Amino acid sequence: MKLSSLLLALHPLPRPAGLFLLLIGMVSGTPFAWAQRSFHVYAPSSLSGKLLVVEATPSKEGLALKLTEEIKLGFPVSTIVQHPTRPILYVAPPSGEEGKAKGAVITLKPDGTYLRHAEVLFHHPCAYLSLDRSQRFLLGADYGKGFVDVYALNEAGMLGQRVTALNEARPTAHCILTTPDNRFAYVSYVKENNAIFQYRFDATTGELTPLAPRNANPPEGTGPRHMTYHPSKPILYFSNEQHLGVSAYDIEKSGQLKLRQVCDAVGKEQPRDGVSSSDIVITPNGRFLFAGIRGHTRPFDWISRYRVKEQGELELLGLTPADKVPWGLALSPDGGYLLASAFEGGTLTAFKITPSGELLKTGSLPLEKNIFAIVTR
Repeated sequence: MKLSSLLLALHPLPRPAGLFLLLIGMVSGTPFAWAQRSFHVYAPSSLSGKLLVVEATPSKEGLALKLTEEIKLGFPVSTIVQHPTRPILYVAPPSGEEGKAKGAVITLKPDGTYLRHAEVLFHHPCAYLSLDRSQRFLLGADYGKGFVDVYALNEAGMLGQRVTALNEARPTAHCILTTPDNRFAYVSYVKENNAIFQYRFDATTGELTPLAPRNANPPEGTGPRHMTYHPSKPILYFSNEQHLGVSAYDIEKSGQLKLRQVCDAVGKEQPRDGVSSSDIVITPNGRFLFAGIRGHTRPFDWISRYRVKEQGELELLGLTPADKVPWGLALSPDGGYLLASAFEGGTLTAFKITPSGELLKTGSLPLEKNIFAIVTR
């Protein structure tokens, strides 16, 4: 008798369906995707000034997406990050006067639904927000003027004073992240400002001190945009906004980045005008990496798929069609699904990640246009 059948024989009384099916699946090796827990997707709106909350429920048919809440904030927001241990979201605007860029700290209930929010002022708008690894500081990068700001967080996770302000005298700053050991931080710049600035990060004060050399000098024309770290190796990956692919860098003990690989997403014969890369994510097990490709002025909208080899190099697996201008990417909390927002298509699409790194479309939901970023919880 199979062990799954034995379990059924030993426990004939009704059980919570999700838990029982998951137990059987774990023991027998049968994948019961629909036994997984539901989760939420949070999307800040730059058009309506709302936080859109989507409930995602795994089922036998795929991933059911349902818009459950529309939180009116009263001002446009485009960038979002979640606190890793507290039920808190931070959202920032795409534009605003210096010292008057309205954002919010949003508190969630334990079940992931909205509880309350508090309006805050950022010194500059943010193209990207992140928290340092100690969860004591919130870091923001301003695309328009290139400012980098670091804000202290209190014990409750609320925004405090700005403790660091930098400006490298160039715009198009697009991302800032501290290293997994919290010792260094990198800021990427796209387009003609093509650069990766490198800093030592003080986890006590939030101070950023430039390394020497200051710039990692990415290859001309790559345009490093968003970044993600390998979960177990000292490797940093960038989506190349202009070059249409992904760059991999080794993180040396000094904090300096050393180029390891540029992995193209398309052939040299493909036109580059009116096309650019967007977000990037890596699965928790470090096996697969995904990046968006946006066809701004031509029908060229894809999710590029990569296998991460044992030593960290990338192998292009192929391209999966996406809705018009895939912009924000996020993985489900268990790493089994990829979610993508379509900036011009006005949709949220869910893909199941297969064991071979394929993306199978499993759900879609009409959403507002101009969604820049999403997170899941």
